Amino acid sequence: MDLNTVVELRDARRRGTWRPGDAWLGGGTYLFSEPQPHIRRLIDLGRMGWEPVRLTPAGDLEIAATCTIAQLSRFARALDRPAAPLFEQCCRAFLASWKIWHMATVGGNLCNGLPAGPMISLTAALDGVCTLLSQDGAVRELPVADFVTGAGVKDLGPGELLRSIVLPARALDRRTAFRQASLYGLGRSGALLIGTRDPIDGELALTVTASTVRPIRLRFALPPNAEAVREALAYGVRPEEYFDDIHGLPAWRRHMTFRFAEEIRRELVGEAGR
Repeated sequence: MDLNTVVELRDARRRGTWRPGDAWLGGGTYLFSEPQPHIRRLIDLGRMGWEPVRLTPAGDLEIAATCTIAQLSRFARALDRPAAPLFEQCCRAFLASWKIWHMATVGGNLCNGLPAGPMISLTAALDGVCTLLSQDGAVRELPVADFVTGAGVKDLGPGELLRSIVLPARALDRRTAFRQASLYGLGRSGALLIGTRDPIDGELALTVTASTVRPIRLRFALPPNAEAVREALAYGVRPEEYFDDIHGLPAWRRHMTFRFAEEIRRELVGEAGR
């Protein structure tokens, strides 16, 4: 879609004053999908030269905000870590065409803050931490689970930029379990739950997304039984936090959340946790 209110396209490498009406441009799959009457100037991140995704010397995985879904998927196929399959599962949860895969960015998905954003699901489940850059040069770090605070609501200041997301090495060594549901065969996720099991201390973590307005993380230091998981969900997710739109009523999303949570518990804990 043409954005006929935009009067200037700037290279993000050029320093300048951020002003009302500016917007960062990554892949643009959301920006150009609907009218943006408030935008007057686009700041293009396409030439920043950030390495899309890399393993750090400490074994952490750093994903640049400008990394496309296709680049992340390609990298993860060669990643020899227990959590590697989860990357492809979340990439496939887009149910998008190859054109979108090659343009949409990980950072854009997080900054949209939509409940069904699968890159939010992936990075929140693997203890991702956002690196945020402000206009005055300040840097702050924020867990992904705290970065998205509601449906389309993010903890971002005016002109603040998501630079990258870092997934700690220990998270990449976890066993994972993935569950996703949609009302339609090629529809947006109505519920997407991810479970992880730590190989060192056995902790089970459950991340609830798509069915809720924000990522909700539940941790169990000891292998939980079915009642413990149900109780954690009942008290950990408030009724008003279940999302309500044309892709699923809150009651259905809640039902699928409880169902998937129990399936994940059984997959990762097994008979001993019943």
